Amino acid sequence: MPPLILTVKLDADSFGFFDALRQKYFPPERNFLAAHVTLFHHLPGEEISRIEDDLRRVCADYEAFELWFPTLRFLGKGTAAEIESAELIRLRSTLAARWDEWLTAQDKQKFKPHITIQNKVAPDEARKLYEELRANWQPRTGNAVGLQLWRYLGGHWELAKEFTFGKV
Repeated sequence: MPPLILTVKLDADSFGFFDALRQKYFPPERNFLAAHVTLFHHLPGEEISRIEDDLRRVCADYEAFELWFPTLRFLGKGTAAEIESAELIRLRSTLAARWDEWLTAQDKQKFKPHITIQNKVAPDEARKLYEELRANWQPRTGNAVGLQLWRYLGGHWELAKEFTFGKV
């Protein structure tokens, strides 16, 4: 079974805004994905039934909540929009506690939520775009409206299931 990835489902306006940036600036030959906020990079595919059950239960306890995009982060070889949200941190912590035995070293690291706009380019090119975008960046808000579970297919992702928060 392919490994699973868990992301936040953004409201339509936020998704459209960030996906347009990603489509414009991410190297097209490496851009297999739409804009996304990754919560977990590698969950065991053979545990999909339990993961889906956990996600149904957790999502029933949440309402859509606000995400704040205050600034950009330089990634060395790209740029990302930073995300601040106490609710997002709490949600991820809840799931991490349930799935601790499965978490990879990457998923055990401190969670720094973001949306990658550009990555995997030369450092000079990355710095130039970061400075350009940062000069005109306007902080914005958006909403998390649910979660998306994906199958990782060696570069491409396939949507396995969407979970909407109980009171969107």
